[in-house]
Amino acid sequence: MAQTVLFVMTGSDHWTLKDGTRHPTGFWAEEAVVPLETFVDAGYQVTVATPGGVRPPVDEGSLSAQSAGSEEAAAHYRDVIDNAPELQKPIALADVKVSDYDAVFFPGGHGPMEDLATDADAAAVLTAAIGDDVPLGIVCHGPAALLSASDANGESVFAGRTVTAFTNAEEQQAGLAEQAPWLLQDRLTEAGLKVIAGDPWAPHVETDGALYTGQNPASSAPLARAIVERLEQSR
Repeated sequence: MAQTVLFVMTGSDHWTLKDGTRHPTGFWAEEAVVPLETFVDAGYQVTVATPGGVRPPVDEGSLSAQSAGSEEAAAHYRDVIDNAPELQKPIALADVKVSDYDAVFFPGGHGPMEDLATDADAAAVLTAAIGDDVPLGIVCHGPAALLSASDANGESVFAGRTVTAFTNAEEQQAGLAEQAPWLLQDRLTEAGLKVIAGDPWAPHVETDGALYTGQNPASSAPLARAIVERLEQSR
C-alpha cells in the first residue's frame, strides 16, 4: 500500500494587518512545491487539505524571480501550482482523518497567520498527529497553526517543544514587522514553545520527536528530506 502524506494548506489570500488593511498573500510557492516534489519523487502520494476545501491561493510575491531564486525556478513553481493534480481539488480540512496518513506537512506563507492560527480543524489534525507520533513537518509561517492547538486547560499542546519558525529578524528584514498584528516567534514563545532562531534566510531545521520544523523558505528542502528519511526508516 502506497504511503501517503497530508499537506495542510492555507485557504486565505490575505493577511489582515495592524491597521485593518488586507495584505495579499497565500502560501509561499517554494514551501509547497519543493516538499511536494520531494515526497512525490520518493514515491509518496500527497493529499492536500484546506479550510473548506478551497483551492489554496499562492502568494504572487513568491513567484517573482527574486523570491524564487531565478526566472527558471519561478516558472517551474508556477507550472507545478497550475498543473499538479494534488493542488487543484483539495479536500476539506474538517474531513481529515490523520490515521489515513503516514506524515503531515504544513507549508508556510503569511496565509496560515490569517486562518490556520485559529482553525479548530487544524488544531484537531495537529493534536492527533503529535498524539500518535505521526511525523509532522511545518515550515516558515506554517508554525502559526501550532497556536490553534490547546488542551482542556487552555495550554498549548506543543508547550515545551523545541521548534523553529520565521523569525522576528526575518519579518523585520522582509518589511512587514511594523505592520504585523503579531509576530510568530513572539507568539510561539508566549505559548510555551522553545523557538530556536538560526541565521536569517539560512536553512535551519529543528527536530523534537516526531515534530520537524523549518525556519524559512530555504529550509523547505532539508525539512522534507528529513521527513522522507524518517518514513524510509519505518518502512
